[in-house]
Amino acid sequence: MTAPEQAQPRASASSPGADAPGAATTDADGDHSYEIVSPVPADGVDMWRLAVESQTLDANSRYAYVLWCRDFADTSVIARRSDGLAVGYVTGYLRPQAGNTLLIWQVCVDPVARGAGLAGRLLDAVWDQAVATAGADRMETTVTPDNESSIRLFTSFARRHHTSIEREDLFGPDLLGDAHEPEHLYRIGPIARSAGVQDAEARTAGVHNTEGGKK
Repeated sequence: MTAPEQAQPRASASSPGADAPGAATTDADGDHSYEIVSPVPADGVDMWRLAVESQTLDANSRYAYVLWCRDFADTSVIARRSDGLAVGYVTGYLRPQAGNTLLIWQVCVDPVARGAGLAGRLLDAVWDQAVATAGADRMETTVTPDNESSIRLFTSFARRHHTSIEREDLFGPDLLGDAHEPEHLYRIGPIARSAGVQDAEARTAGVHNTEGGKK
């Protein structure tokens, strides 16, 4: 379940195909750098706002996002511009039956920040955290059939990490109701621990990844 994001990530030294930390970005309001960090409960308020304003995500209650930021902070990230505005987030969790699998629940990018490859950088950042804190080696997500931008986002992630992506039916109208599109399960992996994983662990030791400004 992800929100559409039209931009494709650009090349990166640490993970091919994504922007390098320290690269300048431009959004609809002009030049802004982005800070991508693990959330705290107060960030749940902005996640809830972004989900509601997206008009594409199934927005959960404000309480649900605040609680998520308390219990699943190690597998979620939020992006803020240099002026403090929250412009995107990714929420995920480690599957209880498969602790090495990171399931991505929602990806949301504010329209003002689209076109800068932010969704791809958010996805890489949350993956870095899951690798560093839990040794994750697989990713899963669910996507509706008409969400082509999210399918491209995760296909690009698999390509950057030199692994496969597979799709299978998961939940249909019999469970979700006729008003909800079916959810397809996308499995990515196994994802090998690369030479760059030490950099990822160093970045997430303080759970802090800065996009923009000087290196």
